[in-house]
Amino acid sequence: MSRTPRKHRSTYRILSSLAVLALAAGGVTACGDDGSSATSSTSKPPTSSASPSTSQAAAAKLHMVSNDGHRLAFYVTQGSGSTIVLDSGGGEYSSQWKDIAPKLHAATGATVITYDRAGLGESDVVPGAWKVESAVSDLKAGLKQLGVTKDVTLVSHSQAGEIANNLAQDNPEMLSGAVLVDANLPQFFTDEQIPRLVAAGQPDVDVAKKDPENPANRQLISTAEGFAAAHQTFHKVKWPASVPATVMVSEKTPFAGSPEDAQRWRDAAASFVKEAPNRKLVTAKDTSHEIPTDRPDLVIQAIEDMFAAQH
Repeated sequence: MSRTPRKHRSTYRILSSLAVLALAAGGVTACGDDGSSATSSTSKPPTSSASPSTSQAAAAKLHMVSNDGHRLAFYVTQGSGSTIVLDSGGGEYSSQWKDIAPKLHAATGATVITYDRAGLGESDVVPGAWKVESAVSDLKAGLKQLGVTKDVTLVSHSQAGEIANNLAQDNPEMLSGAVLVDANLPQFFTDEQIPRLVAAGQPDVDVAKKDPENPANRQLISTAEGFAAAHQTFHKVKWPASVPATVMVSEKTPFAGSPEDAQRWRDAAASFVKEAPNRKLVTAKDTSHEIPTDRPDLVIQAIEDMFAAQH
């Protein structure tokens, strides 16, 4: 598979998670490739490979786990009893963290886990609309099968913020802390904002439907299906006061082409942080929505700080 050009990646991920391509400008052309390199704990090997210089971690081991009739790829760099889980933005693979995961493992000694959500990387495609409940179930099932049920520092980029908020609300005992990297937050998805997102993204959804087998288009179509109702529900999700969180917001936000929406994105992050004293807001200077790519050093530092504060 070809890689989405860098100038389109942020736009695609926004579409996949927010359906706002028209606001951010750009186009969906292809899917990201999986650059992970790992040894498998099952008989199914990765279908793609990478050189050692681009692998996410030399010591990472691939585990294929099963949930609700499909298989998901989890990559584990084994460390101490504490665990850092890195959850990618919409349309991205575990390879989004290939340069960050090994540095975190070296710095903290923790077990570091990345994974491919359904329909991405080495994980099976699941037909139909993208449902956050299913994504949460996949993550929980994978972690449980790997023996991880508590003391998790969860790191979530973009669309993965929806998974993080739902997981935290329903299973706060699993998490010791979280770093939300320009992540979708319930406060952003108001009754006023949701129709703007749907309308802005519809032309690009229509284009994607002309080539539905393209993995990037498939992800976009599945996310757009039922978007309004799903995000009205998401707006009501509450992050538990018991779980500390660092919220990183990119300087440009996902809405560089729309000052009004960019400000609403910043306001949502500020509102989230103000709800509890154990939350911190960080603005990542000189960054687009692609903070993990633009400033991996800032992401690593935020994770290390959160991990150290809880251990």
